[in-house]
Amino acid sequence: MVFIRNAFKNTFLFFFILFISCGTGTEISSQTISDDKKTIVNEKSVIAENKKQDSLDVLAPIIVGANQTELYLPILKDKKVAIVGNQTSVIFKYPNIKPLLQTEGISATSLVQYTHIVDSLLSRNINVQKVFAPEHGFRGKADAGELVADEKDIKTGLPIVSLHGKNKKPSAEALDDIEIVLFDIQDVGARFYTYISTLHYVMQACAENDIPLLILDRPNPNGHYIDGPTLEPEHTSFVGVHPIPLVHGMTIGEYAKMVNGEGWLGNDLKCKIEIIPVQNYTHQTYYSLSIRPSPNLPNDRSINLYPSLGFFEGTTINAGRGTEKQFQIFGSPDFPIDQYDFAYTPQPNFGSKYPKHKGEVCYGKDLRKTERLNSINLQWLLDAYTNSTNKEGFFNTKSFTIHAGTKKLQQQIEQGYTAREIKKTWMKDLEKFKKTRAQYLLYK
Repeated sequence: MVFIRNAFKNTFLFFFILFISCGTGTEISSQTISDDKKTIVNEKSVIAENKKQDSLDVLAPIIVGANQTELYLPILKDKKVAIVGNQTSVIFKYPNIKPLLQTEGISATSLVQYTHIVDSLLSRNINVQKVFAPEHGFRGKADAGELVADEKDIKTGLPIVSLHGKNKKPSAEALDDIEIVLFDIQDVGARFYTYISTLHYVMQACAENDIPLLILDRPNPNGHYIDGPTLEPEHTSFVGVHPIPLVHGMTIGEYAKMVNGEGWLGNDLKCKIEIIPVQNYTHQTYYSLSIRPSPNLPNDRSINLYPSLGFFEGTTINAGRGTEKQFQIFGSPDFPIDQYDFAYTPQPNFGSKYPKHKGEVCYGKDLRKTERLNSINLQWLLDAYTNSTNKEGFFNTKSFTIHAGTKKLQQQIEQGYTAREIKKTWMKDLEKFKKTRAQYLLYK
């Protein structure tokens, strides 16, 4: 059974923006998304309008599940709690920014602050017993695919149990004496982004041990479209657990409902879930993240390009790892300079200890000025294969297959299919998925 709690009254009396700005994962977010040509708030226009009226119009803010403490604190009270979370598991602080907006040069988006949910719950005397950490770890600093060890959180002293080490699923021993599990992680809506795989195994463990799961929902920044090849069951892995398209267009809460409803936990298991949904959100709402969800997705551009450039993970092409432009550029030493005039040299850095082509000059494309995508762009991949001087070694077949979820895509590329011809082969599965998906939506 799924319980969904809604806040019928907005108790936040403040002026805020409809969309939360993109930042760097520090305590105070300061990066705007003007580079996306989607300025969230035009401060000058606000100031001018303020001269015409006594007060600013109040815009309905997006309120993530974690911020609706009045709904879930009573659920957690007097229970032994485990939290599945990482650096994105935060409660936003919304300051009174009206006086500052009257000063030219002050950006509303630079004032977003937050407190980690673990710290907040402990301060409210909630009995948090431990934290389960997904890929990249509790603080979000580990490389993609890097095994994360169990540890103790220095700040709180809580035990951190890794779900990306020797175990992907919480053990019965780890859940011993736990009365409720809280799941709060920011996802980006791509099948090969492993937080939904972690969700699957947490739901399975909770169902097996008869422990309810409380999900604090967050928007999906790629929730405005559905696209890509559908995972074939024979290619199931931690990079793809369920038979869904590459871009599924669902929030974590909606996805959990689908996992339950479609029987994907196996053995007729159903997880008892309760969802705190996002307020004032639709799938067409532009949502900008204030904390990078993983080391190599530093901003809105990278998050939007990630489903398209993620295919390169299974090839010889570097997709920006080892630079500060992760998933915003791509390149290879095997590309002809006359067709790929952007050059860069990957070096080990935060989130990428061993980038492809470390220390080699890569020639490629800079996509930082690309318009926001509403579908997967296959042309970059097709052109890369066509122009590579190392076609025989272009694909790491095993890695490419688990990312694509099918062997067919590599075969189609090698046989010279166009992007349009390839996408046509996806349509039947996409239409079927859309009908299934519609049963589990919480938002329009």
